[in-house]
Amino acid sequence: MKKNVLPRWRTAGLLLAVMVIVALPYVVTRTSIQETQRAAAWVAHSSEIKAVTYQLAYLARDGESASYRLLAGDADQQTQQRALAADQQIPALIRQLRALTRDNPDQQTRIGALDNALTGRIVLMKEARTRIARGDTDGARQSLRNAGDLFGISAEIDEIVHTEDGLLASREAAAREKATDGGVVLALTALAQLFLLAVIVMMSERQIGQRRLAESREGRAVQRSRMIFQAVREPIALFDDNLKSLLVNNAFGELYGMDPAGRAVPLAEIGDGAWNDGVLLQRLNDVLLRDRELWDYDMVQRTAGGMERNVVINARRLQQQDSDVPALLLTVSDVTTRALAEHQVNELNRQLEGKVSQISDVNRELEAFSYSVSHDLRAPLRHIAGFARKLEQQLGERIDDKSAHYLAVIGDSAQRMALLIDDLLVFSRLGRGALRLQGVDMQSLVDEARALAETGAEGRRIAWTIAPLPMVIGDENMLRTVWQNLLGNAVKYTGQCELAKIEVSVRQGRHGNYEFTVSDNGAGFDMQYADKLFGVFQRLHRASEFPGNGIGLANVRRIVARHGGRVWAEAEPGQGAHFHFSLPATDAAGASIESEA
Repeated sequence: MKKNVLPRWRTAGLLLAVMVIVALPYVVTRTSIQETQRAAAWVAHSSEIKAVTYQLAYLARDGESASYRLLAGDADQQTQQRALAADQQIPALIRQLRALTRDNPDQQTRIGALDNALTGRIVLMKEARTRIARGDTDGARQSLRNAGDLFGISAEIDEIVHTEDGLLASREAAAREKATDGGVVLALTALAQLFLLAVIVMMSERQIGQRRLAESREGRAVQRSRMIFQAVREPIALFDDNLKSLLVNNAFGELYGMDPAGRAVPLAEIGDGAWNDGVLLQRLNDVLLRDRELWDYDMVQRTAGGMERNVVINARRLQQQDSDVPALLLTVSDVTTRALAEHQVNELNRQLEGKVSQISDVNRELEAFSYSVSHDLRAPLRHIAGFARKLEQQLGERIDDKSAHYLAVIGDSAQRMALLIDDLLVFSRLGRGALRLQGVDMQSLVDEARALAETGAEGRRIAWTIAPLPMVIGDENMLRTVWQNLLGNAVKYTGQCELAKIEVSVRQGRHGNYEFTVSDNGAGFDMQYADKLFGVFQRLHRASEFPGNGIGLANVRRIVARHGGRVWAEAEPGQGAHFHFSLPATDAAGASIESEA
């Protein structure tokens, strides 16, 4: 989305820049022309006011001069017209002058004073002309003299002209300032045009560079795609709507004996008729016409070299960028090896089924043996123990010490044999019973096993160090057996220590598994016999030193192995022992240890 927005903004910016380049000079030039025209109009306006003012002064003085000529006796028609021109033209010129200075109150005042003076002069000159007509030359001369003395117009004329000269000067200065400002604006406009043109040129060059770079990258990408296409070991080919080859990779050419760079070949002719299968061709045409995909079409083809191969064919329709005609992408997977492997797997499965049947028979025989041990062997043991007790009762006080010893040995041996049978049955069941997986709190199991181990060690001094333990996923009863055996052994083999030290710890292994450790400072053992430690009925100490039947650690190993872990031990004679076992860290266990942290 962002890639589409940027070009639109860039185009809008270029259009705006072009509009500014075109419109700004027009606006500035038009404004400058209007200001110049306005200044010229004001200059003409002031000039017109001065001209009218001068014309009024001229008419007044010319009428007065003509009146004096009439007084001197020069009464020709032209002189009479000159004397009357002031009376006729001055009122109209006064009105014109008032109209021209309508926007200037000061000038209106001056023009009013000039109007009064001119009106007075006109009246006196009329009076002088009337007296001349009656022959009263002295009265006419006095009237003309009074007109010049009482109604002077020079001061008003000079003030009006001087004011207009000042206005004209200020307007010309304003016009020059406007012209200067216009020149500056035009210069700035020219600079702005140059700047915008430079920006447009730079953006155009940048776009051209980016386009060339994109074309170069696209070319390199196409080249890389072709290289990858040719390097792929999976046979791939592209066909047109008539199923003629457009592009094939090297793997396809090697498989069907054709030149990847050669001419277009119909699919039915490739591989000496390997593709000349009516059903397959119909399916491929359906892919082209109806845009259906062909998935995992399995068939046997005779490829280059006359070899028969099992192949899986996939096809889909592609739309070509430079054409509306669709193309067909065809991929071929040679599954001959897989077919052979599947055949071998089937054969192995058949053999495995036979092995499973044999193992089932062995398990049934083992169950029968377990039943025989638990039933048939227990009865003789009970007889031996029972008749030994009856014999002891029969002899009563007549029994001597040797006979009593013999009977005690018989009873103890029978009891020990019964315990061995029970432990052997437990060991057998641990290997066959189904695991009941659930979240198991190892802390609780250790506390239970510790309490059970301490019941048989009254009066002993035992220092326990138990680290926080995580939750795991496993069979709770089986894991309880693990802890009971390990902690029971730790208590048992520290029986000769004045202060027994037993430690339970856990750490995260290299592969993420939990590694639990039970350490003690007891009797220990020689590591050269460690391989016998977890065997059935294997013991590294005499029963007279430490009681037991040698099957507890075997049970531990079997339980841990069924949970996907392992068991090992480290020790030195007289320096104690360290028993380790690992369990996979599941999600529940990981969540538990994170919450504890």
